[in-house]
Amino acid sequence: MFIRMIRGAFARQWKKMLVIALTIMLGTSLATAMINVMLDVGDKVNQELKTYGANITVLPKSVSVMSDLYEMEGGGEDSGSYLLESELGNIKTIFWAFNIVDFTPFIDASVTLPDGESVPLVGTWFNHHLDLPTGESLDAGLKTLRTWWDVDQGEWIDEQVEGTPENAVMIGTVLAEREGISVGDTIHVQGPVKDADLVVQGIFDAGGDEDSQIFAQLDLAQELSDLDGYLNKIEVSALTTPDNELAEKAAKDPKSLTIAQYELWYCTAYVSSICYQIQEAITDSVAAPVRQVADSEGAILEKTQLLMVLITILSLIGSALGITNLVTASVMERSSEIGLFKAIGAKDSSISGLVLTEIIITGVVGAVAGYFLGFGFAQIIGHTVFNSSIEMKPFVIPIVAVLMLAVTLAGSIPAIRMLLRLRPAEVLHGR
Repeated sequence: MFIRMIRGAFARQWKKMLVIALTIMLGTSLATAMINVMLDVGDKVNQELKTYGANITVLPKSVSVMSDLYEMEGGGEDSGSYLLESELGNIKTIFWAFNIVDFTPFIDASVTLPDGESVPLVGTWFNHHLDLPTGESLDAGLKTLRTWWDVDQGEWIDEQVEGTPENAVMIGTVLAEREGISVGDTIHVQGPVKDADLVVQGIFDAGGDEDSQIFAQLDLAQELSDLDGYLNKIEVSALTTPDNELAEKAAKDPKSLTIAQYELWYCTAYVSSICYQIQEAITDSVAAPVRQVADSEGAILEKTQLLMVLITILSLIGSALGITNLVTASVMERSSEIGLFKAIGAKDSSISGLVLTEIIITGVVGAVAGYFLGFGFAQIIGHTVFNSSIEMKPFVIPIVAVLMLAVTLAGSIPAIRMLLRLRPAEVLHGR
């Protein structure tokens, strides 16, 4: 009898049930898309922000100031202290090696131009192939770490292209305009220990101090300064997790953590944790986050996730209001039928159960369709905003199911309360 009554209700009110199902489907689809994007947005946002430069700088301990992360004192400035080029590959052997997106070494020198002007010369990688201690390989360099540089003339230096001159350099626009230098020109410079003829392969506009500098391949700069195998600093671009209280506490002093806290911090991709592990991998080094970049990443990620949560909440509230109106209209339309049920002895609980069963069945159909629609919405957002697909997390299914069940029941409450207040005598007499 119960099943027949439900079938009859669907047959008579299929249009209203269809609208309820569509309302739940839209709410479910938006919730599914937003939750999946929110769970996957961390890496996506970090990946996008990596195009704006490094977020960690590694310096020799003896030329660094007191680290604001670990309160380790460095000595005074000592121009004879350097990092070892041979240890560069160690950066990709730390626990969070896969979070290291890119890194580039630097060696600073000063050269004198033919007119007697002294200009900074920076040795670095542009697009360098590195074989790692793990047996893997990596392509890293300034080309991927300084994506905002505008190469106005010429092209980027690429060490991997056969025939690239070892003395090829790139110079900033300010220096090029001041000295009247063009692409293809040869510049004779006097370095700290020897002279060299530099061939200009590209002229770039960085929008900063780099525009007055010369950028050369690492080996050449080391040779000019007689510093073969040594580095001044390393810039690292890493995917990180926004800091919380644990990360802030560890940044001040890792020794203050309990064993459990230390393990959690060490095994979480906080910028302070990655810096700490880089220090362990590079001899006598201090790794410090570029706070403006690291803090901006965390703030942007938190605001993006908050936006996703607000959209999800608003969509669920909208679905609940829509369900309330539709179910209330359905109950009002069936008031005579419900009054007759009560008149012949049906209990309020039985009638409420009948209405709720109808709504839940409708909700399940709408929620299933909404989940698959939400999968499509998530992929559209992923490809439109991040140019990549969004990974669908299986555990989102029960989360969405619970949310939609709660929304469906919450939306049905006003109609159930109205149903319970119906008096058979008044309804059957048309009042």
